[in-house]
Parts: sequence; structure tokens; C-alpha cells
Amino acid sequence: MTTRRAFGSVMMLTVMSFVVSSFTASFAFAQKKTSKEKSSSTKTSSPKMTTTTAPTRPQYLMTVTSGGKALGNVTIEIFNDLAPKHAANFDSLVATKFYDGTAFHRVIPGFMIQGGDPNSRPNSGKPKMFWGTGEPGLRTVPAEFSQTLRHEPGIISAARTADPNSATTQFFICHGVAPHLDGQYSIYGRVVSGMEVVDQIARVACEPGGDGQISSPIEKVEMTIVKKK
Repeated sequence: MTTRRAFGSVMMLTVMSFVVSSFTASFAFAQKKTSKEKSSSTKTSSPKMTTTTAPTRPQYLMTVTSGGKALGNVTIEIFNDLAPKHAANFDSLVATKFYDGTAFHRVIPGFMIQGGDPNSRPNSGKPKMFWGTGEPGLRTVPAEFSQTLRHEPGIISAARTADPNSATTQFFICHGVAPHLDGQYSIYGRVVSGMEVVDQIARVACEPGGDGQISSPIEKVEMTIVKKK
């Protein structure tokens, strides 16, 4: 997803007219989908992964609430063998509890849900209009594009700006098939259980967001992430 940096859009995931910052990252996914892609993106069934499970891949438990009410848990597996730099970045962020209290600030049913922006943390002091715009000074991760992995339901991929090497903390979880993102965004994980929670997030009531679409959850959809033992 392109990061909503000025911030158009976890398309990450185009530069917003109301945010005047060269670093505002828009994960707006500005690419136009063909009618065939739009049709395929509406498929929201359990993910059919093209990647087999590796015994050494770490797993993480994501707990999600909406408006303070529990939606459930999502178990994710990170591809430390296929995208080691993104995997190491994600692991270090989880270890410092970076994601706790951050929001899924951009939701497009049949496409993806995006979150992980520091501006959405409870103590950030940033109003909702800045959620997704990113924060200057965050460590960036070089692209790790795959020629074999596909953006399909349950896949976790790094949000970024137009610069392929600009991924930081934001990520998106595919809610549909998005072949126009293949080889363009760094896939580094997948949902292994709890896809029904992703479906619930995709169904929350939304209002117009910074990208101009009805994609901003009215009630905050908040996450916490811990590494599984």
C-alpha cells in the first residue's frame, strides 16, 4: 500500500490534500484495479496460502477490539525465511509493544485492512485525521519483493510510500485477492487462524477517510500483539 503521507494511504496503504508534509505516507493503493481484479477482490473466504508452514517461523497473537469491545484473536505467522528484514523489524516492534493500542485506520472490504501507524496510539496526541500519515524518523526497511508469493486473503504485507524501500511500521492484511500488488509490496507473513476476525474488521461501519473513500472506521479498531512462546 502506498503510505498516506501527505497522506493518501496500515493502498500500505498517495499524498493527501489536507496534510502538508513531505513525509506523510499514504497507503492509498492508488493503482486502478481492472474489473476482473475487482471481481476477484470480493472473495473473502479463508486464505488459500501458496506458502507452506516452516517449523522455524515465529507466530504472534493479535488481540482486536472495536469501540472497546472484543472482536477476537488472530494468529499470524511471519516469514523470517522469505522476508528476513521485514520479519526482524516486525519482531523488534512487537518486543517493545509498539503496536499495542494502534488502530486499523483504513478498511476496504474485499481488499485489505491497514494498521500499525504510531499516530493512532492512545498517547500520540494526534487527531484521527492524521492516523496513517506516519511519523518522521522511523527506521525504514528495504524492499523484499517476492516473485512467487501472492496477495490473497490473509496475507500480511508492508505498507509504504512511492519509494519501494520506505516501509516502516504500517502493514496491511489482505481481505481479498490483489494481484496488482504482487511483486510491488513486500509480503512477510500470513494469518494462520482467526480470519473470521479479519472479516469482522472488514465489516465495521466506516466514514470517509483521508483517501476520500469510506474507509475510516467510525469506532476505533484497536490491536495488541504479543509473540507466542
